[in-house]
Amino acid sequence: MKNILRPVLIVFGVLTLLTGVAYPMLVTGVGQALFPNQAAGSLILREGKPVGSSLIGQNFSDPGHFWGRPSATGPQPNNGLASSGSNQGPLNPALLDAVKGRADALRAADPGNAQPIPVELVTASASGLDPHISPAAAQYQVSRVAAVRHLPTATVQALVADATQRPIVGILGEPVVNVLRLNLALDAHSSHGDPN
Repeated sequence: MKNILRPVLIVFGVLTLLTGVAYPMLVTGVGQALFPNQAAGSLILREGKPVGSSLIGQNFSDPGHFWGRPSATGPQPNNGLASSGSNQGPLNPALLDAVKGRADALRAADPGNAQPIPVELVTASASGLDPHISPAAAQYQVSRVAAVRHLPTATVQALVADATQRPIVGILGEPVVNVLRLNLALDAHSSHGDPN
């Protein structure tokens, strides 16, 4: 029995040290050395203090801020511990009611806006945490934000253009706008309020 147990315990100990200690330390060290911002959570700072992550959406409902995608992590929106989709299919009455309610809220916040509502403003992403919207979704909200903040439309459009992230190498992905970064830039142009 000793002859069998001893090699098993040695292999177990060596593998535990390699895969449970050495490998995680190596990966963590390389990540922090080569990608310090990402390893720290891709935090967005304002005045040296973290206000959010560029990877997790935040819930904005003030008409003077741009709104992101709805979150499916209820009851607390954009809860990273509850990341998941709603699992509601396109024929589910609950999804249809939620989309209608979100569309009604967008129309009520900007009754003069007759543009079609971009789909990502009324539907949640698969993770429920998406921090980005399309430039079209941001443009849809420009008139509302400009009116509430008493800013020229051209100023708000310029902020959207500055906040638009282009595809990697010009071809990988679609242009997107990080809602938190856009709202922070917007707050820098007026004293309307804090986006958090």
